[in-house]
Amino acid sequence: MKSISQTPDDFPKIGNPARRALAAAGCENLTQLARFREREVLSWHGMGPKALGLLKEALHAQGLAFTDDKESK
Repeated sequence: MKSISQTPDDFPKIGNPARRALAAAGCENLTQLARFREREVLSWHGMGPKALGLLKEALHAQGLAFTDDKESK
């Protein structure tokens, strides 16, 4: 049986509600996500603290950060 392929992205494994929140915001990868403030992302419907933490770790692993994190450095 052939598996269904999805568009590759660099998001970590997060729940579907958080994935839908990213899609609704137009975020298709971590680079696009880094344009937002952490507080804003957490306010999106379906985005919880666990998913936000995983996304933040993934951003840092690629040398990226949320906009507010970049401003505080």
